[in-house]
Amino acid sequence: MIVDVMVAEIGSTTTVVNAFHQINTKDPVFLGQGQAPTSVLDGDVRIGLRSAVDDLRSRLEMNTLDYGEMLATSSAAGGLKMTVHGLVYDMTARAAKEAALGAGAIIHYVTAGKLRRTDLAKIKEIKPNLILLAGGVDFGERDTAIYNAEMIRGMDLKTPVIYAGNIENQEEIKLIFDEESGVKLYIVDNVYPKIDDLNVEPARRVIQNAFEEHIIHAPGMEHVRDMVNGPIIPTPGAVMEATKLLYECIGDLIVLDVGGATTDLHSVTEDSDEISRILISPEPKAKRTVEGDLGVYVNMKNIIDAIGREKLEAELTGLDLEQILQTYQAIPKTAAEFRFVERLTREAVFRAVERHAGKIRYVYGPSGRTTLAEGKDLTQVKYIVGTGGALTRLPHRVEIMKAIAGSNTNGLSLLPGQHAKILVDNDYIMASLGVLSKKYRDAAIQLMEKSLDYRLV
Repeated sequence: MIVDVMVAEIGSTTTVVNAFHQINTKDPVFLGQGQAPTSVLDGDVRIGLRSAVDDLRSRLEMNTLDYGEMLATSSAAGGLKMTVHGLVYDMTARAAKEAALGAGAIIHYVTAGKLRRTDLAKIKEIKPNLILLAGGVDFGERDTAIYNAEMIRGMDLKTPVIYAGNIENQEEIKLIFDEESGVKLYIVDNVYPKIDDLNVEPARRVIQNAFEEHIIHAPGMEHVRDMVNGPIIPTPGAVMEATKLLYECIGDLIVLDVGGATTDLHSVTEDSDEISRILISPEPKAKRTVEGDLGVYVNMKNIIDAIGREKLEAELTGLDLEQILQTYQAIPKTAAEFRFVERLTREAVFRAVERHAGKIRYVYGPSGRTTLAEGKDLTQVKYIVGTGGALTRLPHRVEIMKAIAGSNTNGLSLLPGQHAKILVDNDYIMASLGVLSKKYRDAAIQLMEKSLDYRLV
């Protein structure tokens, strides 16, 4: 059999392939999923890809299985490692960081102001895949971005550079990163063109394009184009693409992905009129946060410490916590392990949403108390969507997400309310549909409807 499209999710440890057929019809079909260990460390990503396709063929009970197109998302080869450098941390540096996170990058270092020798040493140590330079509103401060560009040129890293700062610097930046520098330069619109104005989408698009150019040269990924003949984007960026597509269909939403190592939260929502009037700094409409300390396997100790060992044992009455910690291996198998992982997932969800959401602040001055808001306003969210292993497979996943509204104990966090509807990515294909939507938008929407079991349009 020849399927229309396969989408490969090339992770750091596991490669998953999802097969889609009848992609150009009114009723596209998700055929199934195969997986295998990722083989980047073996020096050739194709080994894992072929094994995942063979696993899918076996699950579908087919003698042969081929595809017309293969698209891909990837977090292998270290994912998309970036450093971000701006002028003022709460302004251009933060705007550049939002652009990079929304594109699916892993931010390893953020600086504000002129780079110091210690900063340059840190960048060399990180060996980023991309460097994002910003700084200055349009027609504002120029010197910092130019100085930073010259310092990075002097490091002789050959790392691609994206410039997203003051437009008056663009010609100067081109002269700094000329052909002799050996640096691939991307020029995009300013991420912070004027005070209180974020413009992150142009930079996000270029970051994803730059990632695709980079990833095919990463160790172990050099032959990926022998099998993947469509777009390749970072896996978290693919989930953001799917989130933005969902927003176009149903409106304000958040998407939660609780994994073994991290918890990602994507939101696409507008501020309420009430909050926008008192917000002290702008937030992007589409925002991603990644909590690197909140994972239900690799980082489960962090969550246990956050809950408190004694409290956790008191809540999980009748369970031998020590025994579970010794035997639990990533995917729960026993009823006791399911109870344990659900409690960790609940904590990860609450903490990730709390960190992502903004808060109300009271400031006292000569004229009395003033109410301010900072951070992302989630009060307008109509839908909470669960994806990833935990929130698509645990028995009480819906109840965990429903409890988000009740976690706002002091009433000061800008969290979704009780009205938010819970949806689950039952087929666990949001990342695949994110990259699929770049070429087959209508099919991605129809497949999303089936996975969520909810009418979108």
